[in-house]
Amino acid sequence: MSSPNAYGLNKPQSEAVLYLDGPCLVLAGAGSGKTRVITQKIVHLIEECGYDPRTIAAVTFTNKAALEMQERVAKLLKQPRQAKQLTVCTFHSLGVRILRQEANALGLKDRFSIMDADDCYSLIQELAITTDKQVIRDIQTRISLWKNGMVDPELAIRDARDEDEAQAGRIYRSYVATLQAYQAVDFDDLIRLPVELFRNHESVRDRWQRRLRYLLVDEYQDTNTCQYELVKLMVSGLGKYPMFTAVGDDDQAIYAWRGATIDNLKDLQVDFPNLRVIKLEQNYRSTTRILQAANAVIGNNPKLFEKSLWSEHGLGEPIKVWAMPNEEAEAEQVAIMISADHFERKNKWSDYAILYRGNHQARIIEQALRQQRIPYTMSGGQSFFDKAEIKDIIAYLRLIANQDDDPAFIRAVTTPRRGIGQSTLEVLGAFSGQWQCSLFEAVYKGGIEAKLQERQLGPLRKFCDFIHGLEARASRPGPSGSGQNAAAVLDDMMEAINYESYLYDTYEERAAQAKWQNVLEFTNWLKERGCGGKDGSGEEKNLLELTQMVALMSMLEGKDEDPDAVRMSTLHASKGLEYPHVFLVGCEEGILPHKGDPDAPIETVAARIEEERRLMYVGITRAQRTLQLTWCKKRKRAGEQVSCDISRFVAEMQLETGPAAPQEDEVLSPRDRLAKMKALLNTPKPPVA
Repeated sequence: MSSPNAYGLNKPQSEAVLYLDGPCLVLAGAGSGKTRVITQKIVHLIEECGYDPRTIAAVTFTNKAALEMQERVAKLLKQPRQAKQLTVCTFHSLGVRILRQEANALGLKDRFSIMDADDCYSLIQELAITTDKQVIRDIQTRISLWKNGMVDPELAIRDARDEDEAQAGRIYRSYVATLQAYQAVDFDDLIRLPVELFRNHESVRDRWQRRLRYLLVDEYQDTNTCQYELVKLMVSGLGKYPMFTAVGDDDQAIYAWRGATIDNLKDLQVDFPNLRVIKLEQNYRSTTRILQAANAVIGNNPKLFEKSLWSEHGLGEPIKVWAMPNEEAEAEQVAIMISADHFERKNKWSDYAILYRGNHQARIIEQALRQQRIPYTMSGGQSFFDKAEIKDIIAYLRLIANQDDDPAFIRAVTTPRRGIGQSTLEVLGAFSGQWQCSLFEAVYKGGIEAKLQERQLGPLRKFCDFIHGLEARASRPGPSGSGQNAAAVLDDMMEAINYESYLYDTYEERAAQAKWQNVLEFTNWLKERGCGGKDGSGEEKNLLELTQMVALMSMLEGKDEDPDAVRMSTLHASKGLEYPHVFLVGCEEGILPHKGDPDAPIETVAARIEEERRLMYVGITRAQRTLQLTWCKKRKRAGEQVSCDISRFVAEMQLETGPAAPQEDEVLSPRDRLAKMKALLNTPKPPVA
């Protein structure tokens, strides 16, 4: 057995790694090395305790985190190949693995479909009989929250607070029935259905409990009700003591709006009375001044567990607070300060981050950065491949390449509309489930004529014949190896589906024009690749090969190395990241904390403020060396300049506000303004209390 200071960890980290006498909760403060604890514990389980890697599962919240964790474990293991035998994945990926192997127990065919958010949006739009995007999104969000809270449709309808909620409940009921008929699941079902499976099929639950003997859960404070139920069902029955380690931080619980509940941390102690709680309080990221401010802010929240971050990185530079006359000045001054600091310290642009509460704050900051010629990247931007019009075209290509792709079939057969409605697809889905075949195959299968009338079946078969014809051509090279076949097939496909007319019939002219330009850009890009690149020097590809390349690129897009650029990010998207120099903008009442519903009950308002305070804490603890806060005395709202108050959280940080930036009536040249900002940056500050 390893010594207490095994693996070069501090004492609490080592305790968390070595503890195996029952369930364990590791309260990991910001920057306290939680990933190191998880990876070292996996190594300890394999190399010191004799666990088969195939019986260990580590669950994270993003695919990127899972990949990084697996790579780190591989570097630590004496036999790196053992890392590939581990189950390191997101909750949803784990749910997919369970459902793929146990589909029949839930009445699903083996090749059930997983509908993406756009597919589900379209389905809800059909059921709600409206084109109001906000109404559809609200219903979609409500259904997701119901599923994550393990609320079935009948309960949602029964407990509805008003007629709008009752109507959403009825749509929820129809939505669930339609997915079942399609032999499909949505993203939330990937966790909800395994919970139902384990609750109702003891033999299936026992099989998975034996298969996965030790479970590690990262970012545990972000779990929702459904995810916690899955954890409990997976670890109960594993001998005398459930064997799992949950790693989280109650001070960083910032996702209540998407169903996460901090109650899961409270319930752990109730559901597992022998739970061992280990606190990680040494921060390896930030200076003492930054941590003092973070501790002071979060100290105003009621505490599940008392802890206080500390660091050996020294006192550090004072935190500065800048009062700005308005948002234009705020954006300009932040850009100038970054530019001045960048050249003065000779830092990389990527050492700087601008964090804000909402995306609406980003536009004016972007303009200021461009004005100063500062490179920047934005987190959370929409991928080109995620645009609805691109996904429509890709659905056809996916179906040409694989006619068993049910989600692609549903999207392509209904976009543009060709007289094939929801009721037709529900019957087809039920028939394909009965025969365990794809929707495409079901169209030609004997017996379908008894289920669908000719007016329903005719358009389906016409569509499938069309796809068959494209598929036959798509695998052929062009004449004399010219690579032109892909272009010809694409052109014929676009002409046949008349997608341009569909866009102009569906959207107002400007939006339709923008979407059509995106489609042309995409198809031209495909044609160039089909001919071997713009200069023809690359390898020629037929349409099937291009489709496979698109699928791979859409998965890998955004995974290139980060460029040397300032990072712009919402506070929510910044969680888990760190930067040497952080600018936290818009620190005003109504922005941070967010305004919220003024008519909400007192307890709801209190819970919202507590979560906003945790969001402020997350923002503060992203900073490694310097932290600067800005707020505006006036800000434009609904076309009017409105007076603003500094955020209560700034006062809670126990800081003195720094010197104000140039006021509205000051007229300075760019050179004078830069000189003034350099002077402001170097203004001495009193120590933080």
